[in-house]
Amino acid sequence: MIKDITIGQYIPGETFVHKLDPRTKILLSILFIVSLFLVNKFVGYILIVAFLVLTVYVAKLPPRYLYKGLKPVFFLIIFTAVLNIFMIKGTADTLLFEIGFIKVYTEGLTTAGFMALRLIFLIMGTSVLTLTTSPIELTDGIERLLRPIGKEMAHELAMMMTIALRFIPTLMDETDKIMMAQKARGADFESGGLIQKAKSLIPLLVPLFISSFRRADELAMAMESRAYRGGAGRTRMKELKFTNKDAIAFALFSVLFIGSIAVRFVL
Repeated sequence: MIKDITIGQYIPGETFVHKLDPRTKILLSILFIVSLFLVNKFVGYILIVAFLVLTVYVAKLPPRYLYKGLKPVFFLIIFTAVLNIFMIKGTADTLLFEIGFIKVYTEGLTTAGFMALRLIFLIMGTSVLTLTTSPIELTDGIERLLRPIGKEMAHELAMMMTIALRFIPTLMDETDKIMMAQKARGADFESGGLIQKAKSLIPLLVPLFISSFRRADELAMAMESRAYRGGAGRTRMKELKFTNKDAIAFALFSVLFIGSIAVRFVL
C-alpha cells in the first residue's frame, strides 16, 4: 500500500504537457477542480473523462501510476459514498427501500455517485500535475503565482510546499524499508485488535521520526553550504515564460470549463 502512493513523484519527459509552463499547469489544475464541482449531472463527467484521457495520452503517462495513486484512498472513497447513501434524506416518492431505521433514497445514491467521481477525478487530475512537473518547476511556478503577497514570502512558502511534497515519496520508501526490517526481526503489524495494531506501529514510527529529522538536518546543512539565502537576489537557469503551447492548453481547457458551466446552468 505504501508503494502505491504517487503524490510528489515526477516522471521526466519531453511531451507537450511536460513542456508547459508550470504556472499554466497549476492554474489549469485549480480550474479543473472548480469544474469538477460545477458539474451537477453525470453527463457532464463525459467532458472530464475525455479531458483526462487526452492529457494522460499526450503526456505519455502509464495509466498504472494513476491507478496506484487511487489505491490508498479507495477506502475513503467507499466510506464517503456509503455515508452519503444512508445520510442523505429524500421524499417518500424517492424512497428506494427501507430496512428498519435504514432508508435509502434516490438522492442519497446520486450524491454518493457524485462524491465518489469527484474524489477520483480530483486525485487523478492533481496526480497529472505532479507527475509531469519537476519539484524545481513547481517551486518556481508557485512562487511566481504568489508574488503579489511579497517576493521573499512567496519564495519561502513555495519552497516549503515543494519540499514537503517532494519528500512524501522519500518518506514512503523509508517507511517501507523500516517495516520490512522490523518484520525480519519478528515485528507483527497485522494481527491483533485496533489497540494492538496501534502499539505495533511504535517500532516503525520511532526510527521513521529519527530518519526524518536526520534528513531535514542534512538538507539544511546542504542548503547552507551552498549559500542559500532564500529569494533575495536568486537567479534561475531557466526563466519562466508563456509560449504558444500554453495558449493552446488554455484554449483546449476552455472547452471543458465552458462545457461544465453549460451543464450546470443551461442543461
